Amino acid sequence: MSWMKARYDELSEKSLLWEPPTLEGPNQPRCRMDGQPTIMLSANNYLNLTTHPRVVAAMQEATSKYGAGSGSVRAIAGTMDIHLEAERKVAEFKGVEASLIYSAGYTVNVGLIPTLVTGPNDVIISDALNHGSIIDGVRLTKASRAVYAHNDMGELEAVLKAHESSQRKLIITDGVFSMDGDIAPLDEITALAEEHGAMVYVDDCHGEGVLGEGGAGIVDHFGLQGKVDFETGSFSKALGVQGGILAGTEMTRHHALNHSRSWLLSGSQPPGVAAAQKAAIEVLMDEPEHHARLWDNTDYFRNELQSMGFDTGDSVTPIIPVMCGESSTAKAMTQALAKEGVMAGAIVFPMVARDKARIRTQMSAGLSREDLDEVLRCFERVGPAVGLL
Repeated sequence: MSWMKARYDELSEKSLLWEPPTLEGPNQPRCRMDGQPTIMLSANNYLNLTTHPRVVAAMQEATSKYGAGSGSVRAIAGTMDIHLEAERKVAEFKGVEASLIYSAGYTVNVGLIPTLVTGPNDVIISDALNHGSIIDGVRLTKASRAVYAHNDMGELEAVLKAHESSQRKLIITDGVFSMDGDIAPLDEITALAEEHGAMVYVDDCHGEGVLGEGGAGIVDHFGLQGKVDFETGSFSKALGVQGGILAGTEMTRHHALNHSRSWLLSGSQPPGVAAAQKAAIEVLMDEPEHHARLWDNTDYFRNELQSMGFDTGDSVTPIIPVMCGESSTAKAMTQALAKEGVMAGAIVFPMVARDKARIRTQMSAGLSREDLDEVLRCFERVGPAVGLL
């Protein structure tokens, strides 16, 4: 096993090791990490729903009623009425015919993508910055593969023209790109797909609860209901729970239910989780102030960072990177912020290119203006120390 230590030592020398801090309590804007009070800027908990009383109560009540687990995979004996209720609520929220809930956003992509193509006569056309779960799903197929430069519609069109003879053409893109906080031009993608007879698959993990009217996601943001074939996502981001989402037509649901191995072969989610999923969507639909406050915080924080002279890249969402360049600079800034009581994680190679390391901050509806101002003062102190200001 000496090769394992050699790889560890190499990562350590290059400042590329992941050394996760320990959260001592709930994941909320004011939390406790590694023994000290911390302001959380590294959570996907955009709407602060992980501790919402309605969500927590729903989980507790369902656990008392149904037990801790279902005892089976859903395809055999593990589908409970509470699972179906959650799926109906997802469909209502998304404005589609049906949905199917998976164990995680990752398992949606690795389980669904391979069912949509059959072999080398089909082609998958993928954005260059798509999430690793999409990449893994594509690798599980025997289809031909093509990649277009990030959000480059001219190159996407050229790739589509080069594969006109392919039997099935599947364009796959993230909705919100999790490292940069920019969004896919989904309106242009769907127009090109329609022109060239291609299917469209969008992973909206970071768009649910964030984009669109009331947080319905990127399809709603662009008004493209009915024009996106496969809309996938996750409960573990803005919705504050856990699980993966597939939204679309009844036939899409039937197809995934019968062919997607990651759904068929995974034990069904605990009934408490299913109840919390339903409750989280109900909170978002009933209490739009969470969504509004998220965007107020996002606009304020980004503008203040930029006014100090920080580079926030192409972000237009609550994912706001502070570009650092070298991995060592990003690591040093994370460590300096941690000493100030701010959790803002360094994103380094191989998650991003070697010269594109950054601090990724993520806004939450639960952050107060006082919280944000305190964090901004920390950034102002730390920036010069690491050479960014």
